[in-house]
Amino acid sequence: MAALSAAASCASTAALSRPAVSTRRASASRGALQVRAGTISTNDFKVGTNVEVDNAPWKVVEFMHVKPGKGSAFVRSKLKNYITKCTNEKTFRAGEKLQTADVEKRTMQFTYKDDDMYVFMDMETYEETRLEPDDFTKFLIEGHNCAVLSWNGKVIGVELPLTVELEVSMTDPGVKGNTASGGDKPATLETGAVVIVPLFVQIGEKVVVDTTSGKYLSRVKK
Repeated sequence: MAALSAAASCASTAALSRPAVSTRRASASRGALQVRAGTISTNDFKVGTNVEVDNAPWKVVEFMHVKPGKGSAFVRSKLKNYITKCTNEKTFRAGEKLQTADVEKRTMQFTYKDDDMYVFMDMETYEETRLEPDDFTKFLIEGHNCAVLSWNGKVIGVELPLTVELEVSMTDPGVKGNTASGGDKPATLETGAVVIVPLFVQIGEKVVVDTTSGKYLSRVKK
């Protein structure tokens, strides 16, 4: 693999541990979506593309094709490491071939907590997977369906739906009749996550949250 130019904010992935997980395996991964490994050109990058760099799986979260006046074209990208959860900026040559990461996405439902472990169940096979809390817990309640991610036979994380509906459990009193934008306030959701919402949002109401950015999108109409 060609050399990479990286603004690395993480330690070497070789020395990093994977998420703690206990899994009761069924004989087959029914309902799993397998993203087969192969190669991809950096010219074909898309947001969400999985690539393998430095023997670790990464997801493309941003990219930009650059063609300078002098010199060769290149692709400036921002990648998120599935295992460490950190984000690095990496630069590749235009047209450079990278190995795609063989990531399996399996739909499972968050069913309950067992002490500090989050238990997910395949609703077809009733297989359970237990994971330690991570970023995904901020917007997760029982009954939510998620994609449990595996790489090289090991669980590496959870991918939430793009948006979720959560109830506001604590916030300052709403401003009666105020539906205009321009003012906002913090609100604590039923999961404990804090998001910024408009002034008119009140305790007990449900809001739609973008799980990627953690931002309020709208209020759920009753």
